[in-house]
Amino acid sequence: MRKMTKITLDEREMPKQWYNIAADLPGPVNPPLGPDGKPIGPEMLAPVFPMNLIEQEVSTQRWIDIPEKVLEILYLWRPTPLVRAYRLEEAIGTPARIYYKNESISPAGSHKPNTAVAQAYYNKAFGIKRLTTETGAGQWGSALAFATSLLGMECRVYMVRVSFDQKPYRKMMMRTWGADCVASPSNETQAGRDILAEQPDTPGSLGIAISEAIEAAVTDPSGETRYSLGSVLNHVMLHQTIIGLETKKQLEKINEKKVDVVIGCAGGGSNFAGLSFPFISDKINGADIDVIAVEPASCPTLTRAPYSYDHGDVARMTPLLAMYSLGHTFVPPPIHAGGLRYHGMSPLVSHTLRHGLIRAEAIHQLECYDAAVLFSRTEGIIPAPESSHAVASVIREANRAKEEGKEKVIVFNLSGHGLMDLVGYDKFFKGELSDYALPQTDLEKYTEILRAYPDPL
Repeated sequence: MRKMTKITLDEREMPKQWYNIAADLPGPVNPPLGPDGKPIGPEMLAPVFPMNLIEQEVSTQRWIDIPEKVLEILYLWRPTPLVRAYRLEEAIGTPARIYYKNESISPAGSHKPNTAVAQAYYNKAFGIKRLTTETGAGQWGSALAFATSLLGMECRVYMVRVSFDQKPYRKMMMRTWGADCVASPSNETQAGRDILAEQPDTPGSLGIAISEAIEAAVTDPSGETRYSLGSVLNHVMLHQTIIGLETKKQLEKINEKKVDVVIGCAGGGSNFAGLSFPFISDKINGADIDVIAVEPASCPTLTRAPYSYDHGDVARMTPLLAMYSLGHTFVPPPIHAGGLRYHGMSPLVSHTLRHGLIRAEAIHQLECYDAAVLFSRTEGIIPAPESSHAVASVIREANRAKEEGKEKVIVFNLSGHGLMDLVGYDKFFKGELSDYALPQTDLEKYTEILRAYPDPL
């Protein structure tokens, strides 16, 4: 009997609702705070987001319907396949069964359009004509450019300068879909000008780019611009749960009754949450599942940063969020996993770690590139540098299963392909990349600022 490599769903089987983990989390989730240290109301977010998305941000409703017009666009590439990694298993010599959810097949090459389409739809339904955003490696900027193109909206993307220089083809993708892409920090905003005055040679950061994008949105005198965020916030996590919901249906199709390990890379938390939250729901209800969030050793938010209230951006335009944070002034080293260089972590993901529902590990980039090359030479897909962190963790877990002689089911999210990130692979093959662990002195310097904010514990 032929082995089943790809487990697919019919379009009619695609989930029609998103799963909201806020309905099931243990303990109260800390609310966002305003400058006065008091919980904010929806009206404080109204200049930044449309009210229909704000309602999702604060919702504790377990299931939220996906609008039909959003589904119609998602059908362009969803449901995505769940793939059994037979060749990787054989190369490792593991008794584990490894499955990966292939989110790289979206038009933008990653999981990001799952929320980009939804956010563009809700903004347009609210009467918004243009969106601003930030992007690190360019995955999110590309995804929002794609979504606004299909929905007839304008888009302006502030791209972290080091990635803007390293990844020119991401800019071309955005331009092809009709968006403008600007290197951040820029001279277009006061936030950008202030940073450039202090640090003219800064490589930039997601925190800086967020400040610029929010400023550009809230200062539009027409009121027809809003800001769109590709990770961290509750409604973004919500939209991504279609990944895990599909995965569970696919595993049921092949009678995989128990998942042992669920893995995703984590920068702001969106692809990790998208796959893991539906499984964490099972864990909350008694299932024995090891859920692992993997981050770079150079940006160790979950593994070394304190749990604190902090701003999501350098200019402190966002509310204070309770999350694991390296401090909003953190400027990460220019590693090639640009999408994993954010200083903070999704409040919902942070909450799951705080309550022991997940664990986190940090891996150096050379191990990740080694893992990515093995995956490429066995499964054929060249992973994005971000996704390579998940692959590296999978290989660790598969080797552990081999050492223990246990048949485990390992599921991970291949959050994107690396075809736009080959400069990083080139530098890896040339021996020009090195590992970098964030020094403790730098961590303490950046997190010192958090002492000024309320304690969420």
